[in-house]
Amino acid sequence: MVDIAKANIEALRRLVSATPELVGMGKAIDIVPGMKTNMILHSGPPVTWDRMCGPMKGGVIAALIYEGMAHTKEEAEALAASGQIEFSPCHHHQAVGPMAGIVSPSMPVYIIENAAFGNKSYATMNEGLGKVLRMGAYSPDVIERLKWMEEVLYPTLDRAIRFLGGMDMKSIIAQALHMGDELHNRNRGATSLFYRAIAPAMVRTTSDPLVIEKVLRFIDGNDHTFLNLSMATAKASLDPARDIEGSTMVVCMARNGTDFGIQVSGLGDEWFTAPAEVPPNALYFAGFTKEDANPDIGDSSIMETAGLGGFAIGAAPAIVQFTGGTPRDALNKTLSMYEITIGENTAYQVPYLNFRGTPTGIDVRLVVEKGLLPFIDTGIAHKNPGVGQVGAGLVDAPMAVFKKAIIALSKKYA
Repeated sequence: MVDIAKANIEALRRLVSATPELVGMGKAIDIVPGMKTNMILHSGPPVTWDRMCGPMKGGVIAALIYEGMAHTKEEAEALAASGQIEFSPCHHHQAVGPMAGIVSPSMPVYIIENAAFGNKSYATMNEGLGKVLRMGAYSPDVIERLKWMEEVLYPTLDRAIRFLGGMDMKSIIAQALHMGDELHNRNRGATSLFYRAIAPAMVRTTSDPLVIEKVLRFIDGNDHTFLNLSMATAKASLDPARDIEGSTMVVCMARNGTDFGIQVSGLGDEWFTAPAEVPPNALYFAGFTKEDANPDIGDSSIMETAGLGGFAIGAAPAIVQFTGGTPRDALNKTLSMYEITIGENTAYQVPYLNFRGTPTGIDVRLVVEKGLLPFIDTGIAHKNPGVGQVGAGLVDAPMAVFKKAIIALSKKYA
């Protein structure tokens, strides 16, 4: 008889014992496992071109134009539908991507190494907010920015990171939680800490002061610079907790804008999916409403899976401005997540709860037993390709995926 409690304790131990470190960067084709020249990675569980949502199709169009494989929207759509492009989830390649999650061969990616368990994870650089590829935009200015990121931002960051000998991601996240971040929708503190660490190293490794100025202004102007790093950190921390016999801990929550999917430690790489939902509580940019919103999308729910994001929202009361709530509401959300988790991560603390560790390690049994769903805070993309971000909001994971996982666990472990 399998000992589920023991298995879950081991899964949680591996998660909280992670030592994620930013060690460098590289092109996806050179370092992401299984990457191919005709492959595009995307967020969430597997999805085909015909089932992709608007913003994901927009991201694919942008990537094909960026790669020089197409020159117009029409050419890109025809190529994407031709069968010549292979689509694959980021999670199948030790990677994660926010929103559409698009990773194409030439894109530079961060390398996060979890030395405690010998595994790595990868994520692209963050473009900023609004009209960006990850939100489905593909206009010339989007492509121009991506090219600048590849040709200028990437080598500048890579030199600085390697000069520093790596950066401790766990330490930055722990400090950022004390500064009002929850590391999903709010990364202002973490980005500031990253900025302070990387700036002197840039001065030492890049000779052109104008390049240094432009790169630092870009980071300073994008509070979500650290989001992709926090996601890759969560991925690197969670992957060692996979494939533990009998464990009911969730090791992945991800959305592709069509489906919401989870993976469970004791069930291998099997996906359990249900339709993605439009965030019911949201703040929209001027001129947009819920009618414009695409259903929930992105790998960024890896943050909640790792005990951050919505699970740590009590550390980030400013987030409730998205919904008109109160700081007390944020604390109550975090408190409720302790009900469905295996334990706490004492390295990541919520100051307003007397520095209690964040609720960590979602147990599918507790979710179903208590009827309490994991809580996610997220960005919102327009449902049509080419528009970009239209807001941000709060959403619960669908109960159906947890019930499906429970059935699979029951069949496997009797």
